[in-house]
Amino acid sequence: MIDSPGSGVSAVVLAGGRSSRFGGDKLGADVGGRPLLERAIDGVSAVARDVVVVLAPGDGRSVGGNVRTVADPEPHGGPLVGLAAGLEVAAESIVVVAGGDMPSLDRDVIELMVRTLVAAGEGTDAVVLVQRSRIAPLPAVMRTGAASDVVTRLVADGERSLRALFEHLPTRRITEDEWRPLDPEARTLRDVDRPSDV
Repeated sequence: MIDSPGSGVSAVVLAGGRSSRFGGDKLGADVGGRPLLERAIDGVSAVARDVVVVLAPGDGRSVGGNVRTVADPEPHGGPLVGLAAGLEVAAESIVVVAGGDMPSLDRDVIELMVRTLVAAGEGTDAVVLVQRSRIAPLPAVMRTGAASDVVTRLVADGERSLRALFEHLPTRRITEDEWRPLDPEARTLRDVDRPSDV
């Protein structure tokens, strides 16, 4: 098990998308008095000691604190490419992956995901949530080394979909019955695509 919150856990926040449906700087949008990206960083920082934000090339925004940033190696290349960049520099053996547009990640749910991966032992390399009988690709928790190997191979083969990763990585699915009691409104899965979502 994890010794303490953040022990052995990194986080990668994917923030390199083009925000085309939002029509502007989505990551800087005000959500409850704070930028959307900061909300996502706060959510993963509650469970990870090492946080990496993957930004679009040329995005020089400051994220503050002890958060590190890396540039997405391929402009708007998709989340799998961004994840490859984040995994390359993640310091810990387990990584929480979330979108920069996810403002209400629930700490209890993320901790459940981390505990589930640790308890599963070898043979399980990722954990995702299930909603309405479908997996939600974000947030996800995975073993850094195993995930990095698979992501690198998929990207080299031309794959760009994050969902494809869980078809190639041994993944434990947490059912809605398991996680919903911790987050009845499913706030953890909320993401912002359009201004009306704010």
